[in-house]
Amino acid sequence: MFAVTELNQRDKKVQGLCRILFMIMTGLLILPVVLILATLIYKGGSIISADFLFSEPTDGMTAGGIFPALYGTIWLVAVALLISVPLGVAAAVYLSEYAGDNWFTRVINLAIINLAGVPSIVHALFGVGAFVLFFGLGTSILAASLTLAIMTLPVVIVATRESLQAVPHAFREACWNMGATRWQTIRRVVLPNAVSGILTGVILEVSRTTGETAPIMFTGAAFFLPFLPESVFDQTMALSLHLYVVATQVPGVPDELPYGVALVLIAIVLIMNSLSIAFRMWLRGRKKW
Repeated sequence: MFAVTELNQRDKKVQGLCRILFMIMTGLLILPVVLILATLIYKGGSIISADFLFSEPTDGMTAGGIFPALYGTIWLVAVALLISVPLGVAAAVYLSEYAGDNWFTRVINLAIINLAGVPSIVHALFGVGAFVLFFGLGTSILAASLTLAIMTLPVVIVATRESLQAVPHAFREACWNMGATRWQTIRRVVLPNAVSGILTGVILEVSRTTGETAPIMFTGAAFFLPFLPESVFDQTMALSLHLYVVATQVPGVPDELPYGVALVLIAIVLIMNSLSIAFRMWLRGRKKW
C-alpha cells in the first residue's frame, strides 16, 4: 500500500534536478563577485599599505596614496545619508501610515518609480542646475551630496515602506485601544519594529552612493585637490572619480594603482555593509514576533 510508485520516483528525480539547477544558478550569481574580488586582490593587493591609504597623490597622481579621495568619499556618503534617510523615512511613514488610496498617493508612487529609473547622468545635470546654479551652492560637498540624496531617495522610501507594512496591524490596534495616538503608535511601536528593514535601504544607499561618479563629477568632486575639505561648502576628491581619472586620464600610471583604488573602494562598501548587516541582525534578534 505504501510502496514507492513510478510517479513518486519521477517526482523525486525532478525535485533533485530542480535543486541542482537552482544551486548552479546561485553559484553563477556568486561567481562574478568572487572573480572580481580575486582579480582586484591579485592585481592591486601589492600596492595596499598604510602609506597608500594615508598619503596624498604625487607625481601627477602616478604615485603616492589616496587619502584625500578616501576622506572625501566618507564626507559625501555621510552627508548624503544625513539628508536622504530622514526624508525617505518621513515620506514612507506618510505613505504607509497616513495617506489613503487616492489619486494623490498614486501620483507620488508613480513619481518614486520614475525617479528610481532616471539615469545617474540626468541626476548630475539636475544637480548642476538646481543646487550648483539656482541655489548658489557652487561645486561643493553639499551640492554633490544633495544630488546623491535625491538619486537614492526611492531606495530608502521603498525599503522603509515595506518594512513598515510588515509590522503586524494588530500592534497598531492594541496601541489605539490603549488610547495612544497614531503618532505615538508609529514612534514607539511601528518604527522600532521596522528599523531592521529600514537598514536594508540604508545599506543599498551606501553601496550606490559610494560608487557613483557622474552625479559628483559635475557637482562637487575635483580632479585633484592639494588640501582636505573643511566644510560641506568645499570641493573634495572622491574614490570613484579618482579611479576613473587614474584609469583613463593620467598617462604613466602603474598597472597596480587603478586596481588598488578599486580594491579600496569595494572594501569600504563591504565594510559598511557588513557593519549595517550585523546591526540589522542584532535588531532582528530582539524582535518579539
